[in-house]
Amino acid sequence: MPVAKVKDIAWGRIRSPDLDVQEQFLLDFGMVRVARTKDKLFMRGTDPIHHLHVTELGEPGFIGLAYHASSEEDLHKLARVEGASAVEAIDEPGGGKRVRLREPNGYQVEVVWGLDAVEPLKVRPNVLNWGSEKYRRSGDLCRLPAGPAQCKRVGHGVMTSPDVPGTLKWFRETLGFICSDDVWAGSPDHLIGSFNRCDRGDEYVDHHVFFVISSPRKGLNHLSFEVEDFDAVMMGHEYLAKTGKYEHMWGIGRHLLGSQVFDYWSDPWGRVHEHWTDSDVLNVHSGSNSMPAHEALVSQWGEGAPQKFIEHTSP
Repeated sequence: MPVAKVKDIAWGRIRSPDLDVQEQFLLDFGMVRVARTKDKLFMRGTDPIHHLHVTELGEPGFIGLAYHASSEEDLHKLARVEGASAVEAIDEPGGGKRVRLREPNGYQVEVVWGLDAVEPLKVRPNVLNWGSEKYRRSGDLCRLPAGPAQCKRVGHGVMTSPDVPGTLKWFRETLGFICSDDVWAGSPDHLIGSFNRCDRGDEYVDHHVFFVISSPRKGLNHLSFEVEDFDAVMMGHEYLAKTGKYEHMWGIGRHLLGSQVFDYWSDPWGRVHEHWTDSDVLNVHSGSNSMPAHEALVSQWGEGAPQKFIEHTSP
C-alpha cells in the first residue's frame, strides 16, 4: 500500500534570474499573476486554485513538483517518510500546510493541503458546432479575440531520469500513482518511460499526472497546462508565435498516449511549457498498458517529436 494517495498536481516550482521576464512569458502563455514578493512569483489559471506555477529568484533551475493531498491526515503519514520534513505551515501567498520530500533524483516534492480559495476567472465563451450537433451556435457568429490561451489548471509534470524504475517505485509507493502506460524499447523489461495517474478510486482522472522518461540527465522535460478547447490551443499558438520572443518546441498535434491536443513552447531560460486540451480520463478500473516506444511515442496527427524536444532536460 502507498503511504498516501495524492489527488492532483498543484504546481511546478522553478528558478529564474529575472522575475519580470518570467512573468511576461507566463502572461503571454495565458496565466495571471496572483501574488509576487521580492523573490517569488505566483501565477494562477482560470480555475479556483490559488496558484499553479511558482518561480523563485535565482540561477535558472528546476526545483520540483507539488501535489494536492487527499486529506490533512495524509500529510502526517508522509512526514514519517525517510528524509521528509515535518508538517509545516506554508509561508507563502496561498497559505496552507505542506510536507516536503526528496524524490530519487534529488528534486523537491511538496504535498500541500488547505490553500486559500480564490474565485474562478471568466473564460472566453466559445461554442463549437460539430457533426450531429451542428446547430449548437445557431444564429451566432464565431469571432475569436486575439490573445493568450487562458490556462485553466496545471495538468502534469514530466521528468527525465537515468533511473526510471527507481523513480517510478518512489512515486507509486509514496504518492499512490498507478500506471496508465509503460513504454519500453527492445524488450518489455527495458522500461524507458511511464505515464502515471492519480488513484482516486471510481473517480475519473487525467490519463497522466506524472510522466518519467529515461535520460542520462535528470531534470524537467516540461510542465503542462490545460486550456479550454481546441480553439484555445490554436489561439495560444498564434499569439506566442506573433510575439517573436519564444522558441516553439513541438506541435500542434494529438498524442497517442493520453490523446491530448498539444502545443509546446520554451520560456526564456529553456523550460518547456505545454498547452493541451481533451485528455483521456481513466479510473482505477481502467487498468494499465505496456507498449514499445516506436508505437507509443507518436502523434495521431501532427508532426513527430523533434529531437530537441525528445532530448530536452532542464536541470
